[in-house]
Amino acid sequence: MNSLVVYLIEASICLAICLLFYKYVLSELTFFKINRAVLLVMLLISGIFPLLSFELIKVSATGLQEIALPEFIVGQNVENTQKTISIIEIISLVYVLGALFTFIHLLLGYFVSQRLLGKAQLIKYQNHWIAIHPKFIPASFFEYILLPDFDPDQPEQRQIILHESMHVRLKHSWDLLLIQFAKIIFWFNPMIYQFEKSLREIHEFQADQGVTFTFSRKEYSGLLLQMISRGQGWQFMNNFNQFQTKKRIIMMSKPKSENREKSKFLFALPLVALLFFVFSCEITPEPEIEGPTQMGEKGTQIGPSSITARIKSVGKDGKEIFDVVETQPNPQGGMQGWNQYLASNLKYPAEAKSMGIEGTVIVVFIVNSDGSISDVEILRGIGGGADEESIRVVENAPNWEPGQQRGRVINTRMRLPIRFKLANDSKVEINPGFEEMIEIPIKN
Repeated sequence: MNSLVVYLIEASICLAICLLFYKYVLSELTFFKINRAVLLVMLLISGIFPLLSFELIKVSATGLQEIALPEFIVGQNVENTQKTISIIEIISLVYVLGALFTFIHLLLGYFVSQRLLGKAQLIKYQNHWIAIHPKFIPASFFEYILLPDFDPDQPEQRQIILHESMHVRLKHSWDLLLIQFAKIIFWFNPMIYQFEKSLREIHEFQADQGVTFTFSRKEYSGLLLQMISRGQGWQFMNNFNQFQTKKRIIMMSKPKSENREKSKFLFALPLVALLFFVFSCEITPEPEIEGPTQMGEKGTQIGPSSITARIKSVGKDGKEIFDVVETQPNPQGGMQGWNQYLASNLKYPAEAKSMGIEGTVIVVFIVNSDGSISDVEILRGIGGGADEESIRVVENAPNWEPGQQRGRVINTRMRLPIRFKLANDSKVEINPGFEEMIEIPIKN
């Protein structure tokens, strides 16, 4: 689920940048058709760019660390093995529940609209379908114009029908359908609701503009003020007077933007290029890990033979080893299964206990493209048999699900910190990476 969280964060940032650009650069222009297109493109960009991955350049990065697994603690006198529920897991569960609720709300809205349309009286008027039902408010819904009653001899109703026919002709309901699906993904992000508001405003400006070509602005503005109503109706509906009446009247009275102001739309090009570079391009590092620490965490001198970390660039299949990947390798049973395996197999070495040695052993290993584990090395050791115990447990671990890069399985270098701790009490902690941490009992 980590990749999902990263995607949502990146897409939300992209969405916020696009919305701010539109609000402060384009929103006051009267080029409604172009503004509508820009909003839709920006919405698509925000959802797609974080999903793309193009290798741009390779650089050398001294001291780069491999993919780090959650830290494990081997502690003394631990009676029970306990596992925390990580913050990432909690966030992911809340997100899925929110997305499911939003989807159900969308689905119910669609079925309710279809049910009411089935009960409405349909007539053909000026090449448009008019759906008449007492529960309707003046609105449009895909190819239908919704009215509570029908009397085309009334000037007010002719203006309403013309307004809603503009929505139908310009296919505004399809825009709203797209934004509703975006709300399922970004239901937690207030920016998506501001995005919807801006898009609905453009729809109303376009429809109002179409009406004022035939009717006077004064007459039409008076009709808007008379028909102020609450609620927006269905998700895909363009309500005749759903919101922003004052702003719509001001926009109708505003002089048309001059053609030279279209140059502002050119600013969108470097913005799109920047977003593509930041969210879709990756700089692949070629790691050169510095020499390991020569001192244990309690000051115990570590001999050269206990630190062997030989950095390989080619796996056993003769292909490249990756340090940064799109899809990380996954142990059997997920992190819970990995926790259980380590808890069942790790032992605190008697020599380390008798010497009072405690500290963190960092194990580096390769998850090969076939899922097997090889090249288990110690990047940093503490001695007292803890290094050998760490290597033994990792070497005997079950095969993993290999990592992936651009849809193909690859060799991946991993890093596992194991903390050997002499303590009299058990603690459950969450490490700074919001991953799971587990206390592992001593086995004699």
